[in-house]
Amino acid sequence: MALFIFLGICLSCLIFLFLWNQHHVKKKLPPGPTPLPIVGNILQVDIKNIIKSLNLLAKEYGPVFTVYLGMKPTVVLYGYEALKEALIDRGDEFSGKMQSSLLSKDSQELGIIFSNGETWKQTRRFSLMVLRSMGMGKKSIEHRIQEEALCLVEELRKTNGSPCDPNFLLACVPCNVISAVIFQHRFDYNDDTFLGFVKNFQRIIEILTSPWVQLCSAYPALCHLPGSHNEYLKILTEIKAFILREIKRHQESLNLSSPQDFIDHFLIKMEKEKHNRKFEFTMDNLIVTVSDLFHAGTETTSSTMKYGLFLLLKHPEVTAKIQEEIARVIGNHRSPCMQDRNQMPYTDAVLHEIQRYIDLIPIPLPRKTTQDVEFRGYHIPKDTSVMICLTSVLNDDKEFPNPEKFDPGHFLDERGNFKKSDYFMAFSAGRRACIGEGLARMEMFLILTNILQHFTLKPLVNPEDIDTTPVQTGLLSLPPSYELCFIPV
Repeated sequence: MALFIFLGICLSCLIFLFLWNQHHVKKKLPPGPTPLPIVGNILQVDIKNIIKSLNLLAKEYGPVFTVYLGMKPTVVLYGYEALKEALIDRGDEFSGKMQSSLLSKDSQELGIIFSNGETWKQTRRFSLMVLRSMGMGKKSIEHRIQEEALCLVEELRKTNGSPCDPNFLLACVPCNVISAVIFQHRFDYNDDTFLGFVKNFQRIIEILTSPWVQLCSAYPALCHLPGSHNEYLKILTEIKAFILREIKRHQESLNLSSPQDFIDHFLIKMEKEKHNRKFEFTMDNLIVTVSDLFHAGTETTSSTMKYGLFLLLKHPEVTAKIQEEIARVIGNHRSPCMQDRNQMPYTDAVLHEIQRYIDLIPIPLPRKTTQDVEFRGYHIPKDTSVMICLTSVLNDDKEFPNPEKFDPGHFLDERGNFKKSDYFMAFSAGRRACIGEGLARMEMFLILTNILQHFTLKPLVNPEDIDTTPVQTGLLSLPPSYELCFIPV
């Protein structure tokens, strides 16, 4: 009995402290729904469709508001003006990355995705420099993508027009491209190690988009229970073991005067900086950075292309127009190249519309303020979690009329020329924007044009019966599993 009384007193004190803290903090933070003790606003937010919940809250509280996903406040930025002001105009103040109890647990605040401060600045700057020296955005990387796209075409020919799930093959191209940059070699599509590597990344995406993992991020105590989060951590361990084997292989053949790939460059940097007290280039940082580059450079691109082909099955008239443009600009006697894009405004518009429409990452991993911030009349303390709603920009009905409709005309002017839009934030914006944006754009253009140059896409059902609604709308918006036939032209 005494134990229950003691626990009751402790719980009452905890609730009192929580309510007092909320009253004290909420005077300064942007407005938002009143949180409940312990659970915050979690009962007012649909974890399976966070976007819908945020949309309703934005209508009530405006473009800057506060929610409690657990016991700590999160400031939400909604709409183009708020995102531009925070991420671009005042990028430094909002450039921190919030540490998730689960997602960042294995990174130890290293690498590019979850690091902060000097570690993030130095690692990101170095990675960009090396990637550019390795051909990012240049002809050398373009040739690598062209070669990989042709390998994809040959694999698709082997299907002989039979129904197939394109998921794995579409993942092979970006995975092999980034592998060539980091490891200086590609993998055969039938290589067991490669198969396991790609499947691990795909399984990670499935786990991270589950409501359970989102709950674990809000309530760290749940990480001690059984669940798919344990499989996630196990897969990360396997990926890191694979990366470490590659690093050891590089160490055995390293030529300090002639680096061949990203790992070589990093190992040389480690050697040069080993006497520096503020040493950021460690073996642990190398492993996490390589893992980050694979995460960012593989699954997002392949998921976009998988969803893109699904949309083209739904809209065969769009596919036909792209193939007309390919026939006119490229023909069938040579492979597509990036110079062709300037003469293919409709194809360029389709690729942008695919990314806008699917809204692959509606809410990127939360950022945090790097200092106390006065923003639009509100005080946001240092280290406050900041949630960015990219959906609110990509689906702005003033910039994109009828945003719920898949329409390449959103990126075309009245003359049929490609039309840029500041609202196109598919790669996020500001200092934390995706560093592989240029590579991803190149890959998507060359993959799509190579496929449609050689094949007609045939759905297994009538186009009007295809439902393009994503499977989940949380961390990622993914297409449902589907099959199609690649019919040689």
